[in-house]
Amino acid sequence: MAYTEEWVTARARNAYEHGRASFEIRPERAALLVIDMQDEFVRPGWSPYWVPAATRMAPRLRRLVEECRDASIPVIWTIFDNTHLGLDRPHSLRFLPHDDTGWHRPGRPAEVWAPMGRRSDEALIRKPSYGAFYDTPLDTMLRNLDRDTVIVTGTLTNYCCGTTARQAYERGYQVVFGSDVTATDDESRQEPELAVLRKGFALVLTAEEIADQLAAATRAPRDDAHANVV
Repeated sequence: MAYTEEWVTARARNAYEHGRASFEIRPERAALLVIDMQDEFVRPGWSPYWVPAATRMAPRLRRLVEECRDASIPVIWTIFDNTHLGLDRPHSLRFLPHDDTGWHRPGRPAEVWAPMGRRSDEALIRKPSYGAFYDTPLDTMLRNLDRDTVIVTGTLTNYCCGTTARQAYERGYQVVFGSDVTATDDESRQEPELAVLRKGFALVLTAEEIADQLAAATRAPRDDAHANVV
């Protein structure tokens, strides 16, 4: 068969629009990653790095957090904390204009935005770069929890969330990416990033679709339960 340009282009377009990943979310194998829902990015008007779209989607993400807790899925929070990066910061980041406004956090460490309702018994990772796996204990934590699926949510879609999804994929995790529980600072960038992730890295679902899968898995009888039936 001779593959025409039209055929390969249509095939690629279909993958960008509809995705290639296909797996079920198993609550006992999943963890929810809430990326960088911190004051700088989510608290309205507090810093020049505010992401209004993140504030708008925060109530939806808060509901998904509660649904994951109900399904006994561990919730792991991250913060992009540039107050103590020092030598841990990737060398290349030093050449990017992250501090072009002169704004500095007023005298305290970065924290998860309070309305997100992080619990004190839930892990908080302070990461030195975009991806949550770079120079953090996240991979070890997930493997100790026997989790092979991560649900990626938070902000920014096309920076910290997208990088985390790619890092998870490279480490062999099944990646679920929340299409409406992630947000970016320019909403025209949201769908292009989702399209790339959908084609090559993740199962891209809405929060409702994720919750529906969790509910269905909770209702379904487990295979090991069937094995005990005589």
